[in-house]
Amino acid sequence: MKIAITSQNRRTVTAHAGRCRRFWVYDVEDGRVTGKALLELAKTDTLHEVSPGIPHELTAIDALVSTGMCDNLVARLKRNGIEARQTACEEPDEALQRLLAEGVS
Repeated sequence: MKIAITSQNRRTVTAHAGRCRRFWVYDVEDGRVTGKALLELAKTDTLHEVSPGIPHELTAIDALVSTGMCDNLVARLKRNGIEARQTACEEPDEALQRLLAEGVS
């Protein structure tokens, strides 16, 4: 499973998922993190810019976590088989652990 977390500043979970260019992408197997990499999109490849589609770099993810995203983006992600989750947690690794504890569809 791949989970992307918005992190425009590379340190914290950030809002405005549609305009975010930087994501921590975690590989998770059997509830354990097996990999973590920073994904950086070009300005022309953000979720906002490629609407109504999904940037090809994000098509392999199973879930997207952010501190904020609009209902239209949540619906678009769902149509593309990606679970959208919002969090109040600011630390990406902690946000991931909370998501895993809650369960991902």
